[in-house]
Amino acid sequence: MINIVLFGKPGAGKGTQAEFLKTKYNLTHLSTGDIFRYNIKENTELGKLAKTFMDKGDLVPDAVTIQMLESECNNNPDSSGFLFDGFPRTISQAEALDAFLESKNDRITATVALEAEDEILVKRLLERGKTSGRPDDQDEEKIRNRYQEYNEKTAPLMDYYKAQNKFHSVNGIGSINEITERLSEVINNLK
Repeated sequence: MINIVLFGKPGAGKGTQAEFLKTKYNLTHLSTGDIFRYNIKENTELGKLAKTFMDKGDLVPDAVTIQMLESECNNNPDSSGFLFDGFPRTISQAEALDAFLESKNDRITATVALEAEDEILVKRLLERGKTSGRPDDQDEEKIRNRYQEYNEKTAPLMDYYKAQNKFHSVNGIGSINEITERLSEVINNLK
């Protein structure tokens, strides 16, 4: 089983690349953003709670996110591996994920970060916001708040995974195919 954490700032291309990687490596794609958006659309209790944080550009609290991800993993018992997109975002989430996977005699194989400069990503998100309907992609102040959250809470994950020799950085600028090739090279070398 291969378990990959794909992370990067909002707009770095995680969702786009996840679509290619899940098919190529037969992974179950778990996107916290997609799961939250589904719950918001369906107006579930989790969705209502998540929306209060997302509308401000804040991260959803760990306890809610962790419970949701564990449930999604348990709903896919025959998976050949997971591609975590947007999770973990904090050290405590990473530790909770490690503990959960360990309880199933599994582990994170690697983390891959799509790297790009903030100014390029802001432009990407504002452009995406024109068609996505997502209010958090239409307001530059909210976008920059998300980057500040990322820098404060998510960037320390790099050191966490580097200490485990599981961190890989990939240039997230270029064509979709070029970025997919870079990611595939990293993943192919894990086996």
